[in-house]
Amino acid sequence: QVQLAESGGGSVQAGGSLRLSCEYMERRTCMGWFRQAPGKAREGIASIESTGNTDYAESAKGRFTISKDSAKQILYLQMNGLKPEGTGTYYCAVGGTLRCASPEYCTCGLTDFQSWGQGTRGTVSS
Repeated sequence: QVQLAESGGGSVQAGGSLRLSCEYMERRTCMGWFRQAPGKAREGIASIESTGNTDYAESAKGRFTISKDSAKQILYLQMNGLKPEGTGTYYCAVGGTLRCASPEYCTCGLTDFQSWGQGTRGTVSS
């Protein structure tokens, strides 16, 4: 069983920041963050593989940073420059498809994540 617990959501004004955390119990090769806006499907934001290589959605590049503290088993998403369209429920997840450009460089992509936490809500007001 996969156990994931998100926290750190809240309400901010446009341009503000949130830092999300996800505590996990099992080490996995790929972990990621997704956002689900009301009435929409979940969208991948960022992923990180076990050695720290990352993938970002185009909309997240330059504003969001995914990281993890493996010793503490916590996944983070630092979100800066938030926009109203960023309102939604944020989930951490495990799964993904490992893609390796070389045997020593692999990333996880933003698809094929199947196991989700409960989510934490972020609201961005204008």
